[in-house]
Amino acid sequence: KALAGLRRINLEGLRWRVFDAKGQVLGRLASQISTVIQGKDKPTYAPNRDDGDMCIVINAKDVCVTGRKLTDKVYYWHTGQVLLFSGVSFKELKLIAYVGHLKERSLKDQMAKDPTEVIRKAVLRMLPRNKLRDDRDRKLRIFADSEHPFGDRPLEPYMMPPRKVREMRPRVRRALIRAQKKAEEQEQGCSQRKGRKREAKTEVAA
Repeated sequence: KALAGLRRINLEGLRWRVFDAKGQVLGRLASQISTVIQGKDKPTYAPNRDDGDMCIVINAKDVCVTGRKLTDKVYYWHTGQVLLFSGVSFKELKLIAYVGHLKERSLKDQMAKDPTEVIRKAVLRMLPRNKLRDDRDRKLRIFADSEHPFGDRPLEPYMMPPRKVREMRPRVRRALIRAQKKAEEQEQGCSQRKGRKREAKTEVAA
């Protein structure tokens, strides 16, 4: 299954990039993979040409998410089954055909069942919906563990850009800076008053 569809890909001149998903945030990782798989990191990028590199993702089970997405993020899909009713015309059947059979699964349950699908769906939903999407999907190989069957290929580990973590909200940060400036001004005013009192005492003593 990991080697399926490679014959349809022209592997000549392509690089084999390895993404380690351990400890990486899902959205940031998917955005980097979608950039590489489209070839947007190359100077020869063209939207009508598929020049992207092969992307191998390992440790998919250790990917992280922020906030409460494990319970709040839900995947929906429809089975496509049609509800049959007796004594209903075809026009009325079109309106009520897809009432039921809507399935849903939370991100936590999907990670427990198949963590590779989480990354795959995140990447594919960042790609443009055109004829090149299937070929780009074949270039994406995701593995739950660190083992993969591409050890004989010239692999290049991909260095993720450093994540800039915002410690506090901008409004809180600005309020803190204003409070610090106000405290410094008050300290400077107190020191100036003390200096004036000392000068006055020396003048009186003289």
